[in-house]
Amino acid sequence: MKNILFLDIETVPQNENYQSLDDRWKKLWDRKANNIAKNEESPEELYARAGIYAEFGKIICISVGFVHDSGDNREFRIKSFYGKNEFELLKEFCALLQSNYNPKSHFLCAHNGKEFDFPYLSRRILINGIQMPDMLDLAGKKPWDVKHLDTMNLWKFGDFKNYTSLDLLSAVFNIPSPKDDIDGSQIFDVYYKENDLERIRAYCQNDVVALASIYLHMVNQPPLTTDEIKVV
Repeated sequence: MKNILFLDIETVPQNENYQSLDDRWKKLWDRKANNIAKNEESPEELYARAGIYAEFGKIICISVGFVHDSGDNREFRIKSFYGKNEFELLKEFCALLQSNYNPKSHFLCAHNGKEFDFPYLSRRILINGIQMPDMLDLAGKKPWDVKHLDTMNLWKFGDFKNYTSLDLLSAVFNIPSPKDDIDGSQIFDVYYKENDLERIRAYCQNDVVALASIYLHMVNQPPLTTDEIKVV
């Protein structure tokens, strides 16, 4: 367990609203919006969803945690990189990965990480001109050399038809809901309208605690307790 880094990210659109985009980006978003629109929504109406696409969004929080087990005591140490400066938080996160995690002996774990967190992080790292950490660098690697764990894929057991949310799996395993304050659909308003990064940090950290507890349950270990969680 000490070789697994659990993580979750929170993202928002690059700009607060559609009107603030320049003409080039408006045209690009218009094309994207036309592809994802279901009920004839306009590109402007859909812009709040732009944060889920790495080309149109940015990362505002990365929370990470790992299990430290001394034998007598188990502790889950959790840390967040967050703020309005994506370059700085990504640089700090990449420095942590590069200095402490080796793809030959360590793993990254996220819920739906293979479809969202891992590729989103990698794309934003490239966009920001930061050196790709070895843990995220897939170039030339065979599938079995990629040390990425995904609790959603583990839960599917080969069934690729359904999406199972982190909140639903938490309920299945009787783990406290990480969505007791806000959920992902509210991040845009909390960031741009309320300007409450601390609330987003707390929400992201709750997701990481739930993620680690779900994984622990999957490997027949007890989920985390409040006393075992330590923010560093």
